[in-house]
Amino acid sequence: MTIPVMIPWLGEEEAEAAAEAVRSGWVAQGPRVAAFEKAFAEHTGAPHAVAVSNCTTALHLAMIGAGVGPGDEVVVPSLSFVATANAVTYVGAVPVFADVDPATANLTPATVAPLLTARTRAVIAVDQGGVPVDLDAIRALVEPRGIAVVEDAACAAGSVYRGRPAGAGAAISAYSFHPRKLLTTGEGGMLTLQDGELAARLRRLREHGMSVSAADRHAGAGGAGVVETYDEIGFNHRMTDVQAAIGLVQLGKLPAMVARRRELADHYRELLGPELAARTVADPAHGTANFQSLWLLLPEDAPDRGEVLTRLAADGVSARRGIMAAHLEAPYKGTARVPLPATELITARSLILPLYHSLGHGQVQHVVSALKAALGR
Repeated sequence: MTIPVMIPWLGEEEAEAAAEAVRSGWVAQGPRVAAFEKAFAEHTGAPHAVAVSNCTTALHLAMIGAGVGPGDEVVVPSLSFVATANAVTYVGAVPVFADVDPATANLTPATVAPLLTARTRAVIAVDQGGVPVDLDAIRALVEPRGIAVVEDAACAAGSVYRGRPAGAGAAISAYSFHPRKLLTTGEGGMLTLQDGELAARLRRLREHGMSVSAADRHAGAGGAGVVETYDEIGFNHRMTDVQAAIGLVQLGKLPAMVARRRELADHYRELLGPELAARTVADPAHGTANFQSLWLLLPEDAPDRGEVLTRLAADGVSARRGIMAAHLEAPYKGTARVPLPATELITARSLILPLYHSLGHGQVQHVVSALKAALGR
């Protein structure tokens, strides 16, 4: 038996939606992308949504939208996929690494405050592993200083913050639809925004800065012979209609995905027992997680994590190392301005266990048994 760490929940409905897009003859960014944007905005409760090619390009556009540029600083958690820091670097700014709360693996006002300077232009608050960050607390700290908050909600589709979908309250939020996430389009991402003019600008920038989109030109918008202009330097950050067709189906499945993952997480905790269950990711006081990842902090007396992963693999269980720390990777090594003890502990001692929609309770039992054996429990 081999139990993978993740399997996307895809089926015939997604296959048919993609095939229908192909049969339509319109496979580039077009009407299905617009429909997906509308549906996603309605789902999150945000006024506007802009579909893009992936979450990294979403974060890139978010930095531009927040006015971040050369000479600016952006506070980010080191404990995040490297794309969070890279998006800051893309616009010529400097990522300033903050530590995280050990329980949620997210930024807090206490970890952000010591790093704020006159050059701080923005903070990127990550919903790590689908655990919603306490956005209001961070906004209350930095917005009076004129500092923007961008929510990196890459993992958070289906998570809830203070009774609303995670990401809904931020001026700009970025989501991922990578296959490791609950809702997937293969690759793909989304921005949600409060400002309609900014949303319109980012739609232009994702398509080379065109004043009139290719879809509108081909549909005849603006009359025959319309010639687009390029008023600022843009990018090719577009989503295709094939991806959006899959995304629309996936969005309809999202509530069931979240419910199933939360059920499986509860089953894991029950089987792990009090000691190990207390070391798994859990809901914060201000919301509920979608359990995009089920990560566990290994006990202090556990074998080396690499040995644990090897033993699990030998027992047919595919697990992964925990969340990375960007400040320990080559491009950013030596740039941390303050100690990051929680970040370094979590990145060194955490591992991610299998969790996906079709995972059976018997498979969860096998994973837990294998984990306990690997830990010598």
